[in-house]
Amino acid sequence: MFLWLRNSTVLTRGPVIPNLPVAIAYNMEEALVIAAHGSHLNPASSGPAFDHADRIRETAAFEEVRETFWKEEPSFREILRTLDAEEVYIVPLFISEGYFTEEVIPRELRLEGWDPEIWDSDGTSATTATLPAEDTGQTVHYCGPVGTHDAMSDVIVQRAKSVTGDPAVGDGFGLAVVGHGTRRNENSAKAVEYHADRIREMGRFEEVTALFMDEDPEIDDVTDHFETTDIVVVPLFIADGFHTQEDIPEDMGLTDDYRTGYEVPATVDGKDIWYAGAVGTEPLLADVILERASDGGAAVEDAIDQIKAQTAARQ
Repeated sequence: MFLWLRNSTVLTRGPVIPNLPVAIAYNMEEALVIAAHGSHLNPASSGPAFDHADRIRETAAFEEVRETFWKEEPSFREILRTLDAEEVYIVPLFISEGYFTEEVIPRELRLEGWDPEIWDSDGTSATTATLPAEDTGQTVHYCGPVGTHDAMSDVIVQRAKSVTGDPAVGDGFGLAVVGHGTRRNENSAKAVEYHADRIREMGRFEEVTALFMDEDPEIDDVTDHFETTDIVVVPLFIADGFHTQEDIPEDMGLTDDYRTGYEVPATVDGKDIWYAGAVGTEPLLADVILERASDGGAAVEDAIDQIKAQTAARQ
């Protein structure tokens, strides 16, 4: 149970951060649902969904904040029935627009009249579709995935700050934004390239490149793509798992066997590689979830400010 005091310090589970705007519960008839993949094999897969839900829950922005999964409980199909709220914001904790966000989640939620064309997206510009749930009658604001929101670019930069321990990181550094890449879903690569382009336009890093595991340009040759001596590598994945903890470190040459570990930074071909791990574990991602809900009409501006202030205070 949390106590929210007007004109006083916010009490949260994390470190006490004075002089922040106090979040009073104001969307009392609305719920937020974070929809993630989950896994029967990797217990860490669901961790980011629970962590970000906790951060948002502490802002008191919604009466109810729930997590739901494809491969774990509670399931997509049943989640709406667990909510008292008549108005629900669904934010997919996925990187790209594709099979899960365009087919699986809307189908399992039984959204009446859903069609991907409602998003009017080019693969990176999904918006919000407001539709009734066929069996429960609730009004559902179905938002685009976190991975294609503009605010994700800021999370990638924040991830670079976190791994280097330098809030001003950029000068003299290269940045590699890494995705899986797949010929089955061209939008998978689009999201990675989209954020690499946006961060490049910021002019913060000396070089910014999109790299992939399963298509060119490949992460195996990371040092070939940079002139800079220091390279920050940020995988555009929601959770740490087989790819981020095993494949990518070995592919980059940080280690011959992930089980023996590796240093950060690790020196490869005379360059220092600062490997950050999955971007989805960065606390600032809670802001992207709220930004998606805000774009869909939720009044969460104070909660967004609180999450950003907490992130800044950790630096």
